[in-house]
Amino acid sequence: MVKVSVILPVYGVAQYIEKCTASLLAQTLDDIEFIFVDDHGPDNSIELVQNMIADSPRREQFVFLKPEHNLGAGMARNFAIPHAKGEYIAFVDSDDWIEEDMFERMYAEAKKYDSDLCCCQMQKVYPDGHRGDILKNPFIGNGAISDEKRSYFLTHYVSQFTSLIYRKSLIDQYNIRFPEERSADDSYFVSCVLMLARSISYVDEPFYLYLIRPGSVCTTKDSTKYQKRLAVFNKLLAFSKQNGVYDKFKQEVDFMYIKKGYLSTVFNYVTNSTEPNQETIASIYSELLKLIPDYKSNRFYRANFKLRALMAFIRTFPRSAVKFIKSYSKRKEYVV
Repeated sequence: MVKVSVILPVYGVAQYIEKCTASLLAQTLDDIEFIFVDDHGPDNSIELVQNMIADSPRREQFVFLKPEHNLGAGMARNFAIPHAKGEYIAFVDSDDWIEEDMFERMYAEAKKYDSDLCCCQMQKVYPDGHRGDILKNPFIGNGAISDEKRSYFLTHYVSQFTSLIYRKSLIDQYNIRFPEERSADDSYFVSCVLMLARSISYVDEPFYLYLIRPGSVCTTKDSTKYQKRLAVFNKLLAFSKQNGVYDKFKQEVDFMYIKKGYLSTVFNYVTNSTEPNQETIASIYSELLKLIPDYKSNRFYRANFKLRALMAFIRTFPRSAVKFIKSYSKRKEYVV
């Protein structure tokens, strides 16, 4: 039985993929498969992987898929999910790498608590080799997810989707997939899972090593990306309603939209535009009012003074807000 299926979309990562593949070959978990999706990249990334595993006793654990045309990372992952045979599925970006005992430790912890999800931590790594911040998932305890715990997780999580393993039967039951828009698709996927997972477990170790590099998807500017981001979070609201989550967790889901659907979209638009205009910023706010007209009464919004102050600043002084956002974003490694 395959315990974990690891899915990797591959596009233009020849410079990095051998390090990633080496970390897969070193995994201490035996019952595992690695599904590489060849997304029609411009280089020989897939050939490099095939050469590395040619004489490996683990070569039968490597599966190679190739869709008819380029899909983008999210849809490439969707393409692979039906092929996955594992009890759990995981995602690794092919320019990152992982510690050798990551999946053995996470699978063992997931089985210990019969959990739908198991989290580890993620650590930033820079091209010169030095390691940076550890990015942590919020801890709500091992075992069943109560309403109180789900509320906390939904309002505090960050979208480090590659630092989790997911029970495949849950993904299949609710047909959870990455949206076709190439923006915030990881936030969407994690959010949908968090709404519906019944149990969770943790390994408090930075197993996943996240390479911060220029030219990756999250550092490439696109002035229209904000439109895709809005579409994704509109879909998230629809998903919560279709699956009976919204009525019970309206406050939490609305707050997710306020933070990620509205505020992060404003940041995304400003940082991806050479000349951001006030009309577009106002239109993003109008979308918030259309979907959540009562957002000011949201208890999580009301309790977050910094969020309220920042949103008021953007609405009242949009020109100054643009300057602040651009200055703030220059201090970050990636475009939100």
